[in-house]
Amino acid sequence: MVKKSSQQRDLFESERSFRLLVEGVADYALYMLDPNGIITSWNIGGERIKGYSPQEILGQHFSRFYTEADRANGKPARALRIAREQGRYEEEGWRVRKDGTFLWASVVIDPIYENGALVGFAKITRDITERRNAQIRLEAMQTQLAESQKFDALGQLTGGVAHDFNNLLMIISGSLHILKKGDPEDPRFQRAISAIETAAKRGAALTGQLLTFARRQSVNPQAIHLADRIEAIREVLYAGVGSAVHLAFDIDREVWPVKADISEFETGLLNLVINARDAMPDGGTVTIGAHNIVLDDPLHNGEYVAITVNDTGLGIPSDVVDKIFEPFFTTKPVGKGTGLGLSQVHGFAHQAGGTIKVASELGKGTTFTILLPRETAAASNETPDAATVRGSGTVLLVEDNPDVALVSTGLLEQLGYSVRRVADAEAALRELESDGVDFVFSDIVMPGKLDGLGLAHLLRQTHPDLPILLASGYSEAAAGVRGDFPILRKPYEIHELSEAISKLPR
Repeated sequence: MVKKSSQQRDLFESERSFRLLVEGVADYALYMLDPNGIITSWNIGGERIKGYSPQEILGQHFSRFYTEADRANGKPARALRIAREQGRYEEEGWRVRKDGTFLWASVVIDPIYENGALVGFAKITRDITERRNAQIRLEAMQTQLAESQKFDALGQLTGGVAHDFNNLLMIISGSLHILKKGDPEDPRFQRAISAIETAAKRGAALTGQLLTFARRQSVNPQAIHLADRIEAIREVLYAGVGSAVHLAFDIDREVWPVKADISEFETGLLNLVINARDAMPDGGTVTIGAHNIVLDDPLHNGEYVAITVNDTGLGIPSDVVDKIFEPFFTTKPVGKGTGLGLSQVHGFAHQAGGTIKVASELGKGTTFTILLPRETAAASNETPDAATVRGSGTVLLVEDNPDVALVSTGLLEQLGYSVRRVADAEAALRELESDGVDFVFSDIVMPGKLDGLGLAHLLRQTHPDLPILLASGYSEAAAGVRGDFPILRKPYEIHELSEAISKLPR
């Protein structure tokens, strides 16, 4: 009898100690639910986190902590079912306090069994709102850092781009002088036309690459052909090195695809090229290479692609090499660099599942090597068809710039179309009151209350069967279309215009 009494006393003390422990925990809401989700116990942590006293909450259903949307979607019942069927339920999500404010909670629900029968659930809730907010702030700072890295690289391009565009303008203006004074039968006449055409194409390519390079976008890894991507930004790379540095390429013809974010890759390569340029104040050669390689080391094993940027510059002192990938570390004079370039390359390489290595010798130069794993998925490598297709019908051209309108009208007429031209969206709506328009070709950025995109959306309501083709040379405006309408990017060539028109629904 004495032994039994002692056991009961020990059990009572054990239960009392456990109850005091649970009730005294202030950082966690620890409480019990019956099998139907009714709250049967409550602790000081629950009161602190959710705002309810035991008298207010005991006997209430735990679903009152959920948002109205979650309750409507049946989330509380689903949580108990998952805990019962899978042995545990865990999630993070919004919960509602007594005063109606929200908290971001980490939630764990465990089923409690006695003699094989479900007697309820143990529920643990932790308020991690501050942790989540800190994570959001960190991600925002990382995004801002990535943007600053990108625009630091763009800033380094300014001089080279201005030089290139001045050369292009010189070619165009000089050739136009020959055309004005020359004889159409003179060979120089045709050479001048070819020079203008080449300069226009190079200017368009350089502008397009800069707009693509500068765009704000989320990281989107995809399979890419390195040779194609390097070729796609060749003009930007030439602008980056300037006239005193020779840019060479050593790309294997059969180099494997890799999986990486295209924008991050282009930014990283440009950063390495600019870094190499700055290491050669008296000029030299920068060589960009890409080769297949098989690695056999503990961290990186298997088939990789080695992307190299080699310069013939000053080299990096041994006491500096270990610091070059640190953010904001730079040996350049004030105003010549932020120290973000190599940090971005390091981050990109590791984000893509690879690494970056550096080999340098004072007075002889430096080689940076980005190692990226081989990607077995096929990379897109389509080439556009340059053929033009003659059409017929009447086009309503909406273009506020008279010079651009003149050129666009000429291209459309060459393709066989009759053209009615108006300068803004309001005039386009008046013109469409009369019949005879087969499709609308409109610029996006225009003066007035309604731009080209607004016009397109309005016409989709008032003239649902009327095909619409949009055009813009401004990347932000084009991004706003979001696939709702076909868009042609300026400057365009006649075969691109023909192809875009041929794809319009009729």
